Amino acid sequence: MLDWLRWWADLLDSRFRVPGTKIRFGIDPILSLIPGLGELATPVFTALVLTQALRDRVPAVIIVRMVVNALIDAAVGAVPVAGTVADVFWRANKINLALLEQHVRKARPPTKADYVLFWAIVAFFGLVVGLLALLGIWLALELWPRLVRL
Repeated sequence: MLDWLRWWADLLDSRFRVPGTKIRFGIDPILSLIPGLGELATPVFTALVLTQALRDRVPAVIIVRMVVNALIDAAVGAVPVAGTVADVFWRANKINLALLEQHVRKARPPTKADYVLFWAIVAFFGLVVGLLALLGIWLALELWPRLVRL
């Protein structure tokens, strides 16, 4: 499973290179150009990483760090244009996968509190990302008629 997650993290965050530079990017910034769709790619991947973290008995505090990384990515990504540029440099998917890999060897059984915290965070994260996606779609629908008139 980690190999599969590693492949997706690379695709989302660093598969391609800007010619003549060391700057790498993935499809995440490209997808962010599509209102609604771009805001969903990283959260879906994050949910998969969080699910694997729970299966691998990663401590709750590390799961919270992963969620915070994803929330930063979602908040910055919600800013038009600047969010797309930031997606090139803030690689939450790779950061979260590295956290998972660091702690996968230090397994401990999850407690009920870990499960409650995990599902509360997933619900909150889904709500925040859903609201950001709806805001992006609403803004696009509001701005599109004005741009067409120009």
